[in-house]
Amino acid sequence: MAHPAPHPDVEGFLALLAARRSPRTVEAYARDLRALSDWLGRPPYTVTTKELERFVAELRAAGLSGATIVRRVAAIRSFFRHLVLLGARTDNPAAELDLPRRTRKLPRTLSPSEAERLVEAAAGTTPRDLRDRALVELLYGSGLRVSEAVGLDRAAVDLENRIVRCVGKGGKERLVPVGRQAVDALRRYVSRGRPYLDRRHRPELFLNAQGGPLTRAGAFLILRRLAGKAGLEPDRVHPHLLRHSFATHLLEGGADLRTIQLLLGHRELKDTIIYLHLSQRHLHAAVNPLDQIQLRAYGENPPTEDQDS
Repeated sequence: MAHPAPHPDVEGFLALLAARRSPRTVEAYARDLRALSDWLGRPPYTVTTKELERFVAELRAAGLSGATIVRRVAAIRSFFRHLVLLGARTDNPAAELDLPRRTRKLPRTLSPSEAERLVEAAAGTTPRDLRDRALVELLYGSGLRVSEAVGLDRAAVDLENRIVRCVGKGGKERLVPVGRQAVDALRRYVSRGRPYLDRRHRPELFLNAQGGPLTRAGAFLILRRLAGKAGLEPDRVHPHLLRHSFATHLLEGGADLRTIQLLLGHRELKDTIIYLHLSQRHLHAAVNPLDQIQLRAYGENPPTEDQDS
């Protein structure tokens, strides 16, 4: 269904947001503000606190999760904070809303044996087989987000030094070391697989069967197919599951949280903590005293998982 063009105030807010947040975040905020506008039947800048309280109550009654409601209200708060800074409003009607408690949601991970089965399912010598093996080895062996992996250019991969240069959230670039098995799989794909897929002289590392760039959706489908071959539940296997597994298995192997934070490209330690499907006891044993102070600040309810991570 076609939606009317957003109000100029909303357009201005989203344009500013786009300069410092990812496209997916901007799209999510646009949907949240459109939902409020549709519910009101008028531009969202006119809403009152009482109306917002009813709006949140109806979201709860509709069965939306607490995390979704919190995110939706966060978008609305940010929008009105923007209007207050511009002088278009003198108050933020969303500032004092009573929100549902955000409970801890620990991510699922694969066990080491399941991860090995998934990787081994990508067997074969065809160009697509070699690509699939390189992709799954890279995701599991480096913890890249799927958008970072499919966004890699061939020139961003240094196989000799086992490093890839990726662009993460907010356009921030970082260097990520890659494990030997992933490097071997990438080397086979680059030398024996990619040349047969690259019919258009594309710069991207991962290409689809038509020679175009592999998309996020394409990567999801590849992992689902491999999961079926590995005897795993296809609907529960996705690229972010490999990122979770990478971080968890590193911690269990003795890596410290600060190192994992850098590898994952997280700005704050709390974002790394929520990735680790481990007991509080294990976490306390793995971090230094200053980190433990930060952990205690979150108590038993650290921030929930960021789905765009």
